[in-house]
Amino acid sequence: MEDEVRMASVLRRGLEEEGYAVDVVADGPSALWAATEQDYAAVVLDVMLPGMDGLSVCRQLRDRGRWMPVIMLTARAQVTDRVSGLDAGADDYLVKPFSFTELAARLRALVRRGGVERPTEIQVGDLRIDPGTHQAWRGEVEIELSPKEFALLELFLRHPGQVLTRSRILDQIWDFAYDGTSNVVDQYVSYLRRKVDQPFGCADLQTVRGVGYRLRRPSSVPT
Repeated sequence: MEDEVRMASVLRRGLEEEGYAVDVVADGPSALWAATEQDYAAVVLDVMLPGMDGLSVCRQLRDRGRWMPVIMLTARAQVTDRVSGLDAGADDYLVKPFSFTELAARLRALVRRGGVERPTEIQVGDLRIDPGTHQAWRGEVEIELSPKEFALLELFLRHPGQVLTRSRILDQIWDFAYDGTSNVVDQYVSYLRRKVDQPFGCADLQTVRGVGYRLRRPSSVPT
């Protein structure tokens, strides 16, 4: 805890020298209250907060319609952890240890951009997901997906019409845990088709022979 107090003090002093007015709170509930009540230009949020973790704070801020830019600070460097932070509504993600110069530069960029309201759901055609709650639907029918199936569907929904190679999918969903000869991608695309395509008479998950897969764009969406 002493390290966190020291880091908060250093960051406060550095940001004040950059010309920012800075409020510091020590736990999750206080962070949520302060960022709900005050119109901050940006929020620097540690993932590991007592009382309520930073991911929960960020998610609740977005649920309450608070769209100021948020930078998450964490000691966790895994891709899955970064994805969790972004899914919670964070705009940027900085892994400890980091340089104050980098934090200040990222903060300046986010403050210039300002708060941008973003949809809580991602939708392509009648397929949609809510990354915050890990729910998926085809039309009004909710689909039960495993965590990996959900992550794979989210990747396709974020890149409709684009061909995603097997190696790219491995890198983003399995975090280099499998070598290039693994057929885990093909297996999970097959699992996903059985849940989001076949029961509905659809064939939106397309195979691009020798390359990878893509999610078909609806014909009403310009290409």
